[in-house]
Formats: sequence, C-alpha cells, structure tokens
Amino acid sequence: MPMLFRTSSMPTPTPTPKRELAIPSRPLLKGQHTRAVILDAALGLAARAGLEGLSIGAIADITKMSKSGVFAHFGSREELQISVVREYHARFEEEVFYPAMQQPRGLPRLRALFDLWVRRVSVEIDSGCIYISGAVEFDDRPGPVRDALVGMVQAWQQALGRAVEIALQEGHLRADTQVQQMLFEVHGLILALHHDARFLRNPGVVERARSAFERLISHCIVPAGPAAIAAANSPRKTLRKTLRKSPRKAPRKLPRKPRSTAST
Repeated sequence: MPMLFRTSSMPTPTPTPKRELAIPSRPLLKGQHTRAVILDAALGLAARAGLEGLSIGAIADITKMSKSGVFAHFGSREELQISVVREYHARFEEEVFYPAMQQPRGLPRLRALFDLWVRRVSVEIDSGCIYISGAVEFDDRPGPVRDALVGMVQAWQQALGRAVEIALQEGHLRADTQVQQMLFEVHGLILALHHDARFLRNPGVVERARSAFERLISHCIVPAGPAAIAAANSPRKTLRKTLRKSPRKAPRKLPRKPRSTAST
C-alpha cells in the first residue's frame, strides 16, 4: 500500500517502465493471502508482546503453519519485525490520515487528524500502540527495525506539521503560532492519554485529551471578525507598532503651578 506521507530520509521509489498488467496467477493470490494472514497474526502478537515478542516460531504456532512456511514469506525475524511496522503504518494511514484528508483544509482537517488519532489510541488501550511500545523497546538500539520505526513516526509528524502549516495559510491560526511547539504539545497529549488510559486505567481520559486539545487550539485560533483577524494574523512586533500608531486622545495638560515669591 502506498504511503502518502514519508520522511525526506525515506528513499523515493524509482519509476518503473510501463508494461501490460497481467492477471495474477492463483498461486500468487494464495501467497498474498498467506502473507496477509501472517502479518495480521504478527500485528496482534506485537501489540500484546511488543516487536521483541515476534518470532518465526510464535507466528507459526498462531497461524497453524510450519516454520518453513512462515520463513518462506519472511526470511528473518528482523524482516518480520520491519514488515509489521510497515503494516501498522499502512493501517494507521487508512484509519487516521485518509479520512482526515476528506475534511476541508485548515483547522477542520487538523481537528479531524487529532480526533481520529484519539479514536485509534482509545481502541488500542487493551492492545497497545506499536509506535509507543516500539519507541520504548528500540530507543537505544540502533538498527534497521529502529530506523523503520523512526521513519514512520517522523513521516506522521511531518504530515501533522503540514496540517498546522495549512491552517496557518488558511488564516485559521495566528501567524505567530509555532508549528513545532504545537506538534510537541499535541504529541504530549497522545502520550498522556495512552499512559493514563492503559497504565493507570483512569476513566474519562479521552474526553480530557479532547478538551486539552481544544484549549491548546484556543490559544492559537484567530478570533472572528475582520479587524480581529487582521490583528491576530500580524506578528507581535507589527501588532505593537499598529497599536502605537493608532490615534489616541492627547492627555489634558495640567496648568503649571506658579512659582512661589517666597523662594525668590
């Protein structure tokens, strides 16, 4: 499945020459189905036991296949782990990214991205988020699996950052809104939601996450009205200059007190 958001470090596929489309043979379709079954089982296992819990033998037991059958589709444990990361990313796109792109540009799309992200996390409370658990497992372990995880998370953050930038361009957010700061705070809300819901089992955390997001947006949103929009979209220095140049009533001068003749 093609990924619509990717990092600059991710290689861009080279175009292949056009050729006639051939109808897949039955063995090929069967192989694709088997691979999909294996990936689905591996995703479920990784959600419960982490990426480190994946193994060819464990997947063979779950799918009732032979180890050699699983190995034929994934030549190594590392390849299986990377494939699971990519499949998780593809499903994240389907559930969060693609539906949000159907919303109007700007703040409606940004809100949809967060709302759909929260929905996905709330569904994963009992299973776990591979992005979050994978970061804990591989934060200090360099290698292809960590690189795949970092690439996918960075791609998502870039897509979210682009949504903030578009909201700025559309005039929905103040011009002095800091994109990276907003990303940091939004990501922090998701981490807090996952921690309080999955670890502490606190009730009402989904509503608190949404409320915190709206409070964050309220500090950056452009107020209604043409004058307010023009002022809110001005950088702080420009806004101060505008206020200084605005006409004011001259202060009433008090009469000067006559000097006392006794002091002469």
